[in-house]
Formats: sequence, C-alpha cells, structure tokens
Amino acid sequence: MLIHSSTQLLTLKGGPQRGRALGTLGIIENGAVVMRDEKIVAVGPTDELRASYKDEPTLDASGCVVMPGFVDPHTHLIWAGDRAGEFEMKMAGRPYLDILAAGGGIISTVRQTRTASIESLIAQTRPRLLRMFAHGTTTAEAKTGYGLQTATELRLLKALLALADESPVDLAITFLGAHAIAPEYKNNPQGYTDLICETMLPTVQQWWQTHAPRLPLPFVDVFCENKAFTLEQSRQVLTKAASLGFPLKIHADEFDNLGGAALAAELGAASADHLVKTSDADIAALAKSDTVAVSLPCTPFGLAEKEYTPARKLIEADALFALATDCNPGTAWNESMQFVIALACRTMGLTPAQAIAATTINSAHAVRRSDTIGSLEEGKQADLLILNVPDYRHLGYRFGTNLVRQVVKRGRIYSVDVGYYRTA
Repeated sequence: MLIHSSTQLLTLKGGPQRGRALGTLGIIENGAVVMRDEKIVAVGPTDELRASYKDEPTLDASGCVVMPGFVDPHTHLIWAGDRAGEFEMKMAGRPYLDILAAGGGIISTVRQTRTASIESLIAQTRPRLLRMFAHGTTTAEAKTGYGLQTATELRLLKALLALADESPVDLAITFLGAHAIAPEYKNNPQGYTDLICETMLPTVQQWWQTHAPRLPLPFVDVFCENKAFTLEQSRQVLTKAASLGFPLKIHADEFDNLGGAALAAELGAASADHLVKTSDADIAALAKSDTVAVSLPCTPFGLAEKEYTPARKLIEADALFALATDCNPGTAWNESMQFVIALACRTMGLTPAQAIAATTINSAHAVRRSDTIGSLEEGKQADLLILNVPDYRHLGYRFGTNLVRQVVKRGRIYSVDVGYYRTA
C-alpha cells in the first residue's frame, strides 16, 4: 500500500539521536511511504512515489502527519487489582517509600497479583494494552515484578507471552524479580537477593528456553533504591544475569542517588530508568556509554512531586535520552505516550521534536530494537501512525485527547476509536 499526501512525514532516519542531535525529525513535506509484506519499501515525496508505484492500493493522508509508531520502553503492564486508596494517602502527604515500607505500594499489588489466575491476569491486562495501541504505541516493554516468588513470576511471563501472541503490540519482555524485597524476606533482604541470583534467574533462563526458544532472553531489571535493593545487591543481580546471557536494565535514582546509573553504564545495560536524582558524575558516565537514559515523567506527576529528570543536563552532556510511560498501578497509570510528550515538554523543557525522537527512535534503542523499528526507513518494520493533525507540534501542544487517526502495525491498518481498535 502507498500512503500518500501527508502534510509532514517524519522519518527520524539515521539511528538513535545523541545529545544535541535529539529532535532531528527528517521531515518530508507532502510525504509518502510504501509498504509490502510488513516492511517499508520506499519513503519519499508523494509525487515521486506515486509515479514509481502506480499499481499500489492507496491511502490518502491529506492534512495529516505520518510518523513512526511510539515505542514505550518502560511499563509495568501486567498486574491485578488497583491502588486507588493509596492515591488518597499520597495526596494527603504520605511519602511513597513510607507506604512501601508499611506493606503498601508494590507489596500491595504483589498480594493481589499472587492470588490472580493467569486468565484473570490476561483479562485485566488486555484493556491496558489495547489502550496503548489505540494511542499509538506499537511496541512496548513489559515487566514482571508483582510476584516476587518464582512461581508467580513465571506465571506473569507466561501471561505476557500469551498477550504478545494475541495483541497487535509487540512486547519486549523484562524479568523484574528484583522489584522489591519479597514480604517473606522483609527482615532478610540479602537472603532475597541471593534467592534471585541462585534460584530465580537460572530457573527463568531454563523456563524461557523451553517456552520461548525462538525469542531472545528477556531483559533483567532491578530497583536500585533505598528500601529496595542497595547498589551492591543491584550489582550482584545484574552481574549474575549477565553471566546467564540476559540483557540488562535498571531502575535508578528515583528517590535517592545510589550510583545505579553509573552501574548501568559500566555493565553495558540497555537503559537506566527514572533518573530524577542522578548526579553529574552519573550523567557523565551515561554520556560516555550506549546506555539510554529513560525518563518517566508520569511518575513524579503521579506522585504530585516537583522534581523531574534533569533532561537538559543529560542532553547537553551528549547522552542518549528517551521517554516512557512507566504505566503501573501505583504511581503512573497512564497508557498514552502522547501525554508523556506533553508532560515532558512542560516539565523538562523539551521541544516537541525532541520529545518525538525520545518516544520513537531513541526509545526503540532502549529496548535494543532501533535496527528494526523507531523510524520510517526502507527495510524497517511498517509500524507507523497517521495523526489527525497537520503539524507535528500538535504533539506536546495538545494533551488529554487522542490525535491518532490510524495505526499501522506490520503493514496492517487499524482505524482508532475511543478505547479500542478495529481493522480499517
């Protein structure tokens, strides 16, 4: 199919964008794209492609922006229940880490998730995934982490694989057994860390090779934070994971600067995420690495906090910078990357162009898929959006509504309606 006559076609051609290069959109006015067999075969001006591909079926994108699908590189997509009651506590001024230490927060969701069947987990997660898709996310990272015991963590992995099979959204799966200290080990965090390293990680490796042998191993993540995992424990988990062949990620510097970002850079992690309290030294370490700094602005927004990732410092230091929703039941229940863009522009001083690059080509690199998605280039997967606006700057400028007219996933076109999708 030939999609033609877009007012602006954003190619983001050329790979991940580092530092001040962030925001290079590669705009083709009156642009067009040709798709065949799930791939992009041509990108260019409408007049040229219509002359070269006269026999292709066509789709008119007049008055619209065409751009790559969003890649959401940090979500806690799968869980059971909700934490609406805790929101009221947070708004009354109780700190999140205090709620967590008292058995709330992550542990509250763990209790609900442990008792949920795989059918219930899939049924509760599916609507979130479809809302992501309806708002333009064509690939999403999805973590376990609400089991904190081997059997439940494996059930979450199994549910995510089932959702990946049935959904149009591609999932990049992450094992996050090190999300919090399991309640059974409340007074023995090192014992739980040892359990992860000696039992959970080898079991996950063997289970994955049996249940998903054609897929690469999932990422392994750890929450490096006070009242979660220390820097030394985080190193222990990630070093063991790397020795088993897992690619790495880390939660770092959400509430305190423990050195997790520098650890991620040292170990060659795909990304270091949150990064609110990141020091200048850690920023310098990230800037010298291929580890992507992933900001999650919905989280401080959801906690009604005033401090966000120092995005300008990261960009000025020449780091790779990306954005994600952090969709989760406690601090950031939001499925829309469009809202993330609007929030990032207002709270961190990004331009709409920078935020778009941070939610497409750079976020694709944060899940190590920038060779196949994240930009509109020949040979890449045909994942793209048709926005019902004439100028890309409406992303960022507008918020609280869905600007997506159609989602194209692997060359298949879906027309978007409120809260769900249907084939065009």
